[in-house]
Amino acid sequence: MGHHHHHGHSHGHSHGHSHTSNKKALLSSFILIAAFMVVEVIGGFLTNSLALLSDAGHMLSDAAALGLSFFAIKLGERQVSQEKTYGYKRFEIIAAALNGITLVVISLFIFYEAIQRFFAPPEVQSTGMLIISITGLVVNIIAAWILMQGDKDDNLNVRSAFLHVIGDMLGSVGAIIAALLIMFFGWGIADPIASVIVAALILVSGFRVTKDSFHILMEGAPTQIDINQVKSALGRIPLVKEVHDLHIWTITSGYPVLSCHITIADNGVHDEILSQSQRILHDEFHIEHSTIQVERETNGCPSPHGTCN
Repeated sequence: MGHHHHHGHSHGHSHGHSHTSNKKALLSSFILIAAFMVVEVIGGFLTNSLALLSDAGHMLSDAAALGLSFFAIKLGERQVSQEKTYGYKRFEIIAAALNGITLVVISLFIFYEAIQRFFAPPEVQSTGMLIISITGLVVNIIAAWILMQGDKDDNLNVRSAFLHVIGDMLGSVGAIIAALLIMFFGWGIADPIASVIVAALILVSGFRVTKDSFHILMEGAPTQIDINQVKSALGRIPLVKEVHDLHIWTITSGYPVLSCHITIADNGVHDEILSQSQRILHDEFHIEHSTIQVERETNGCPSPHGTCN
């Protein structure tokens, strides 16, 4: 009876299109944000504003996120080889994980700096701070708009980059408010407060991206697919007696893979049941890549470890 492998081609064109738009979106927002980050770092030192520097820290992580994501997509295009049978698609997830960890580290550093400033708020040049943070907000809005043209719902990498930019927008808003408070009320403490808020935002998005990417790296089942539903859908096919050894995992964002054994009644037709299974997986669960082993009931379980029950 043996194995049968199925690979769907119906998604080729649409996938290629979103792939190109992802690449363009990532590259243009990377250039935009990296350029402004340099401005913000210089501005942060000149105006002595931690809120600007923490926003620049966030922008640095953004630029790294976007650069890594772009690099990951480029690397993912490399051809599948004998050694790397899935090509380099996994690198995208590793990039997202590194990215998440970097965010967590940056946020902890900002918390530390802000605590020092609570006890001794330094002089901050509020006008310069205001001009730079307003510009930052505009840059982030443009970058977010560019990324929305990409495929942020299905691609973890583009989504993590998009989350960075949204967090960054909020960081710019925080810096604007702090600059206004310093300007009109002389509240120097507004600067470290804004920094702490930005750091908290960075921490949350960093933790989330890290958690999602580790789930994929640990071969966890995709969150959008319910294994029990898949099992019962396959079990409902006429003459299917049992579905076992069912595994679903993700190679990279939007690329779920399934393997399982299906036991069929002796009068079941192998090829018919196989094509029904693949149709169900494709239509109901959007799984394009499946390896299904079909075995007859009388032959029993072929697995030497008895994993069929």
